[in-house]
Amino acid sequence: MIEIKDITKVYQMGQIEVHALRGISLGIEKGEFVSIMGPSGSGKSTLMSVLGCLDAPTDGTYTLNGEDVRGLSERELAHIRNKEIGFVFQGFNLLARTSARRQVELPLVYAGISAGERRRMAQEALETVGLGDRQSHKPEELSGGEQQRVAIARALATRPSIILADEPTGNLDSRTGNEILRLFQQLNEEGITVIFVTHDSDTAAYSHRVIHIRDGLLERDEMN
Repeated sequence: MIEIKDITKVYQMGQIEVHALRGISLGIEKGEFVSIMGPSGSGKSTLMSVLGCLDAPTDGTYTLNGEDVRGLSERELAHIRNKEIGFVFQGFNLLARTSARRQVELPLVYAGISAGERRRMAQEALETVGLGDRQSHKPEELSGGEQQRVAIARALATRPSIILADEPTGNLDSRTGNEILRLFQQLNEEGITVIFVTHDSDTAAYSHRVIHIRDGLLERDEMN
């Protein structure tokens, strides 16, 4: 599903070049549950941005579902981000004073789906994460765990083949975090490829494979 080869990423900070990725090669198969681990500044979040088509590599090749991503236009990349990849972030990224259902409908609006179908698909996604009865609630009316479930439902709404999650339990207590991690396990068992970016070994323990990044290089790749 995912194959990257000799990926580099260099940021220009004034007169200084920052080498965030220094030639990483790896493959991820359909249906895998993978964690990308590393300390702060290791390049793991940059790697996630590249995998999620949020940022282009400086050099190297990236093939997603058999297609060379580097050859795509910005419009084509936006379509992939909307259709193929669901994003879940540590900070939930929910809109204030907006109901859970409308939060989940947002990517469906960008996908050009009709209002009635959006409502049905959003309801289905919220039911999948156990929030079928909280559709009209706004973020301030939801617990942290429920807000993250809304964010996961939003990521699921377009029925992506991949979910990329950046520190998805970082703002949650351990009990709630474990509930969210079990939800990701369930989604993976249903066939979705799940990729975590985390610095936490307890979070990585839920995945089947752990890729360790350090100083922009692949340090080791091991099965759990």
